[in-house]
Amino acid sequence: MIRVAVVQAASILFNPLATTEKACEILKRVSLQGGKLAVFPEAFIGGYPKGQSFGNLIGNRSASGKELYKVYFDGAIKLDGQEMQALIEAVNDTQVTTVMGIIEQLGRTLYCTAVTLVPGIGIAGYRRKLMPTGLERTVWGFGDGSTLNAVPTEHGILGTVICWENYMPALRHTMYAQGVQIYCAPTADDRPSWPSSMVHIAIEGRVFVLSACQAIKVSDFPEEFQSQLQLDARGDDYLMHGGSMIVSPNGELLAPPVYDCETEIYADLDLSDLVRGQMDFDVAGHYSRPDVFQLHVNTDALKAVNFTKN
Repeated sequence: MIRVAVVQAASILFNPLATTEKACEILKRVSLQGGKLAVFPEAFIGGYPKGQSFGNLIGNRSASGKELYKVYFDGAIKLDGQEMQALIEAVNDTQVTTVMGIIEQLGRTLYCTAVTLVPGIGIAGYRRKLMPTGLERTVWGFGDGSTLNAVPTEHGILGTVICWENYMPALRHTMYAQGVQIYCAPTADDRPSWPSSMVHIAIEGRVFVLSACQAIKVSDFPEEFQSQLQLDARGDDYLMHGGSMIVSPNGELLAPPVYDCETEIYADLDLSDLVRGQMDFDVAGHYSRPDVFQLHVNTDALKAVNFTKN
């Protein structure tokens, strides 16, 4: 058995160091509860800018929107930065394997990234979101297939799929084909329809699904964010409601969705349930039909410019 935790907490937007310190305190609590794996929400460090347009219109970008983007950019972190180093130390101290949603700064582009941190190893893997949704595309870059690798750990094989990537069947199948056992779904989707998707994925992949979403109020954001909010919410209204949950390979809600509060939710996973569930259905094994269907995944790291010597 392995005790896992899904973290439903609010990031501190534009203040990555303070958010990192908050994450480290949460990891201490998870460790005290016997947790060996913790999954944090999408964009926990760096923040999910829900309700913001950043002044984007077709054919025009406003000066005020660009200023807010500059603040958002400065609140992102680097994989080799001080915030990540602090997280690595906390993971080592608590012995809690951690999947952390961050806004990653790489050059002059931001990526929505999920980093897997393993005690004694540090960064064991990271996933850059392949397909930002809607206006996310105006502030985040597109990941490529080079970060699609699952991460083997002593607690099972971890795979991470971010938010609406979970609606991409080919991406899900890429995870199943790597033998993922614990399927991590950091998200910003707090709609009532989300739990149904998580249950479906658990049954489809015969995997444990850990879905983490923020619970954050308008008042948790700085004034410059609140003044440009494009949603009808204010003050102590929840801007993101949470809905974090844990599902078994047979679709059982081991930890049902929780809303409108910051909390950590726990479940004890019996990995032998994976084998029991795959007796009659293994989507990437005996239930596949490679003679009819085949998926090809490009895992090359792609660059816009390649320099070569003659």
